[in-house]
Amino acid sequence: MVKKRSRLDIVSDMLATIQKKGGEIKPTHLMYGANLAHTQMKQYMKGLYAKELIKDIKKKKGGNLIALTDNGYKYLQKLNEMREFEEAFGI
Repeated sequence: MVKKRSRLDIVSDMLATIQKKGGEIKPTHLMYGANLAHTQMKQYMKGLYAKELIKDIKKKKGGNLIALTDNGYKYLQKLNEMREFEEAFGI
């Protein structure tokens, strides 16, 4: 049986997906990259915007990109450090 992802896992997947695309990504690509439904992604994005981990960037030709903020990069870095620590001790 496959274990469901935790909220922390989903947030981590979203931020890592943005980071892998150079720090900016189209909303649709984020949705597919983080393996989320549209409504699910919107809910998580509200929290990420509120915590200033992501921001919108307006493109000149229309449309928006979602970008990681400095806080978003720091959060993702700390999260990765915590996971490495957890794996080192086999917890």
